[in-house]
Amino acid sequence: MAMSDDLKSIEAQVEEGLKRAETMEALEALRVSMLGRKGRLTALMHTMGQVPPEERRAMGQMANTVRAKVEAGITARREELANELLERRMAADAVDVTLPGRTLSPGTQHLINQIREEIEDIFCGLGYTVEDGPYVETTYYNFTALNAPEDHPSRSARDTFYVVDNAPEGKETHVQGESDILLRTQTSGVQVHTMETHEPPIYMICPGTVFRPDTADANHLPQFTQVEGLVVDEGITFGDLKGTLDYFTREIFGKDRATRYRPHFFPFTEPSCEVDVSCGVCHGKGCRFCKNTGWLEILGCGMVDPNVFRYCGIDPEKYTGFAFGIGVERVAALRYDLPDLRMLMTGDMRFLNQF
Repeated sequence: MAMSDDLKSIEAQVEEGLKRAETMEALEALRVSMLGRKGRLTALMHTMGQVPPEERRAMGQMANTVRAKVEAGITARREELANELLERRMAADAVDVTLPGRTLSPGTQHLINQIREEIEDIFCGLGYTVEDGPYVETTYYNFTALNAPEDHPSRSARDTFYVVDNAPEGKETHVQGESDILLRTQTSGVQVHTMETHEPPIYMICPGTVFRPDTADANHLPQFTQVEGLVVDEGITFGDLKGTLDYFTREIFGKDRATRYRPHFFPFTEPSCEVDVSCGVCHGKGCRFCKNTGWLEILGCGMVDPNVFRYCGIDPEKYTGFAFGIGVERVAALRYDLPDLRMLMTGDMRFLNQF
């Protein structure tokens, strides 16, 4: 069965389920069965990589449309059930309708989750899949397979949270840190897992939480959200990377924003660069927010180093690719002119209610 048929089937099943849902419990069960972590629609979107490349864009857009309809239908039915419940209670109990009511503040998604899902929607619309991986990794997947040498500073315990190594005595594989086991410092390890288990072409992103022993200040957090992307296919060039990231920055920041690419160094890409986006406050003219440069650093990227392909069993003579990494908290800070990243973590409702 084609993915479009599956999506139509899911849409029809949800419509029928909404008609039969007479309680909040039944409605929540329907939501989980479709939109939950193991839900039918969620699982289907994670198989986008199996769709032929020429159909991915259309299928990605169709999947996003179906998900939006499902979410809207469930929200509308939830309101209907709440009103029906209220009417039954008012009919059953003597209620003085002249008394002032209690004001309840509706909950919303945290700003970071909102932006993360927006990034996912942008790349799913381009035909990318969304992959996940473990928070606890080994040095092989976090460093070695990403072409980071054993003396690389990022392997130091000053830059990585190492945990107890439970390997048999005498078989520990220590490097600069305390053990071979660590909390992932980047979601790049998911890219390695994906390349080991999937045949090219690969178009994927891997959003998730990462951990680094940084002192929390205006520009750093010890725990933050990262979205990394990977493309592996025949004939991929730096032009493909630039076109993709130009599209992403304009979708997330606005159609009028310009981009700039600066040479940089990352062990797992060559050539590597950092991407800047024009300042939205001064429109590139220079101001205090952009330190009078007119530009704001947004992400790192580059063409995948052939050594990374060799670690994963992919022929670098046949395939090329690019990778990029985006900090979701940084996107939030630049998009809403936040002066301090800690504002996202304090739980201050006066701040969070603005979003």
